[in-house]
Amino acid sequence: MRIALSIVGALLVLFGGIWFLQGINVLPGSFMTGQTRWAVYGCIAIAAGVVLLLQANRRRTTSD
Repeated sequence: MRIALSIVGALLVLFGGIWFLQGINVLPGSFMTGQTRWAVYGCIAIAAGVVLLLQANRRRTTSD
């Protein structure tokens, strides 16, 4: 389960970064270029990806 969460989290961060950069008109060549909506979607995707990565990589505490 940790591996799946890590993969999905990393993909969300990656695609969110691309969407954000296209939304703020840094990466041209797409219908998303220059659209503020995609910058917002990118930020949301990055935040969700970071949460998933943190959740997947947190240390489990065991009680004795």
